[in-house]
Amino acid sequence: MRRFADSIADHADELGRLETANMGMPIGSSTWCANAAADVIHYFAGAIDKHTGSTIPVAGGVDMTFHEPLGVVGLITPWNFPVLMASWKIGPALATGNTAVMKPAEITPLTTMRLGELALEAGIPEGVLSVVVGTGNEVGWRFVEHPDVRKVAFTGSTAVGKRIMAGCADQVKRVTLELGGKSANIVFADSDIEKAAATAPYGVFDNAGQDCCARSRILVEAGVYDRFLSLLEPAVQGVKVRNPAEDDAEMGPLISAKQREVVSSYVEGDGVDVAFRGVVPGGSGFWYPPTVVLPTSTQDRVWREEVFGPVVSVLPFTDEADAIAKANDSEYGLSGSIWTRDLGRALRVSRGVEAGNLSVNSHSSVRYSTPFGGFKQSGIGRELGPDALAAFTETKNVFYSHD
Repeated sequence: MRRFADSIADHADELGRLETANMGMPIGSSTWCANAAADVIHYFAGAIDKHTGSTIPVAGGVDMTFHEPLGVVGLITPWNFPVLMASWKIGPALATGNTAVMKPAEITPLTTMRLGELALEAGIPEGVLSVVVGTGNEVGWRFVEHPDVRKVAFTGSTAVGKRIMAGCADQVKRVTLELGGKSANIVFADSDIEKAAATAPYGVFDNAGQDCCARSRILVEAGVYDRFLSLLEPAVQGVKVRNPAEDDAEMGPLISAKQREVVSSYVEGDGVDVAFRGVVPGGSGFWYPPTVVLPTSTQDRVWREEVFGPVVSVLPFTDEADAIAKANDSEYGLSGSIWTRDLGRALRVSRGVEAGNLSVNSHSSVRYSTPFGGFKQSGIGRELGPDALAAFTETKNVFYSHD
């Protein structure tokens, strides 16, 4: 695994170019993802001898626990962050002694296929990590049905995750799900409003908004709502939307014409108040401008549903209780941000918001050494950090008698 991680790092530029060509992520981001994937594999290589059991004193003897591999695990990754999501699953699966069969999204298989080649070149035995390309019905559902696959780890839409969970129940098959999100970005009046507004676009428009962690609902304390919007407009219009192969590109096109139609349906209908937009280049490409909308209420479709594109909604709130209530008024609970200079408020609100990954005065809540996962319909289980290892093992308890 160490050699595999080093090889990923050595091929990061190649993997970045593949990712950009395959799904349109800006080259700076895709190359970063490839290097981060190497870091993830290194982290879990270092965790192999640290996922230890316990020795428990009991009457009449001693009790010991062991973490044993599940066996064959099926790994299903999405099209929005292919190489990075692959590493999140490969790392803990192999570190805990399982063999893995991985299915990348059928429209973005290139970097995952290359990872499979690099794994073999690094000395991971043939059959320990297999990459199988195909549709969800052809390959992914086989993981659910096949009795030799003892766990399915899936990242993707909530609708598909529900189907997988229901299918796995027939065999009481282990499952972890990282699903959709509709995360809140909560801005209090006592925060650094300039910084909160300047960074808000990058909390939602990264990867053209095709990110389950996108902070696509901005809640702003009423007293600074107008000022925040006035600062947000130039920040949105300053996002560099261009050919993703250009080094300074900050946002590229959407993945497909179909995705552009989906995103457009949330904005172009009657009654949607578009506050302002960024700019996109002309010519070919599934471009959609960074867009800020002002919903009429928390019941608006654009406020409640995951758009999965560069669209953000902004609403005011009155006080802490109102901010928490509005943030939690969602079937999702994956990520979010809280902007305040008040430490007590930061603690209260972070405990009050129902989400698995929060950041205070930033939009950075994902690190490979800390657990990642969602509340409610955003998923089940945790990836990354030490918590991920438990999801790929069974705990065996053994009592040794003194007699």
